Amino acid sequence: MTADTETELKAATRAMWALGDYHRFATELIWELGAVLVQACGISAGQRVLDVAAGSGNVAVRAAGRSAQVLASDLTPENSEAGRREAHARGVDLDWVEGDAEALPFADAEFDVVTSSFGAIFAPNHQKVADEMLRVCRPRGTIGMLNFTPEGLAADFFGTFAPYLPPFPPGAMPPVYWGSEDHVRKLFGDRVESLEMTRKDYVERATSPRAYCESFKRTRGPAVAICASLADQPERAAAFDRDFLEFATRSNEGPPEGPAEYRYEYLLVVARERRAGSHERAERQGGSGRARGGRPRPLDRAVPAVRGHGFSTPCRRKSLRPRNAGQDARASRAHPWLSDRPLRRDGASAARSAPSSSCDAVAT
Repeated sequence: MTADTETELKAATRAMWALGDYHRFATELIWELGAVLVQACGISAGQRVLDVAAGSGNVAVRAAGRSAQVLASDLTPENSEAGRREAHARGVDLDWVEGDAEALPFADAEFDVVTSSFGAIFAPNHQKVADEMLRVCRPRGTIGMLNFTPEGLAADFFGTFAPYLPPFPPGAMPPVYWGSEDHVRKLFGDRVESLEMTRKDYVERATSPRAYCESFKRTRGPAVAICASLADQPERAAAFDRDFLEFATRSNEGPPEGPAEYRYEYLLVVARERRAGSHERAERQGGSGRARGGRPRPLDRAVPAVRGHGFSTPCRRKSLRPRNAGQDARASRAHPWLSDRPLRRDGASAARSAPSSSCDAVAT
């Protein structure tokens, strides 16, 4: 990937996640998971914590609630304002900064704990992300992540969106790979002294499958972007509505009378970095012992506040029924939101004739 292509990709990704209302999505469907990661990492008072791809602060706000010194970093600064409001409502203080998970603007060994909840996994270069999280974490520090698994419902969810999103450049890796234990071991290698990985799941709920789809199309950046891009293509807009509603209908594990329930599997990762001098770690990771751009950025130095509106970050387990041949062909396409492994399936086929709502109406 050329430097120009990478710059364009970052800009497009940032713009996409700025659409909709991510904070509303997060608080309605996944907010409980921030506390899970904070507890798993053992975050406590006085620790220096970096939350990577923080969104509107699902993890960061919880960590600040434990009197840690917290910095929330995200590629899309529009998330910050909603995060600030949430932090203010909870009576906690933390700093916010724009930052790319593949090139974090912090010095080596600056943080005691580095976290990411369904966020850093969306950066296309997984090795760069792992290297950066290790670089900014102090020796014997903790790295904690929540990652969707390739066998879970997330792969099917992303597969539904993939045909309607622009193709990513060669080399971009599917985010669900971060949910593979073998993949995570390879990324961190021998730079961690312990690596605990546990598969868990959580449930997202809506009043009905249709309500689940409409919520995403109003709040999640990628869904909002798809609807906007199809505003002048009524047939493709209808196809997207149909595909999304079919996914929501066949994946629903809730009772017939409601609510609709969607069980997403994720991998809880907790790694402890090896004891090593900063010089040794910098040599191993290609770092310089200084922040990106050549300037040290200690946490106790003032970090510029990012102003804007608040939105950014991502979604998650397994298809309960097999797809038809057309869907299987779609799932085999290379796309960073897809695993190139077959999805796990069982049960009976779902019909494609469910009435769909208008994507155009949501985009306006």
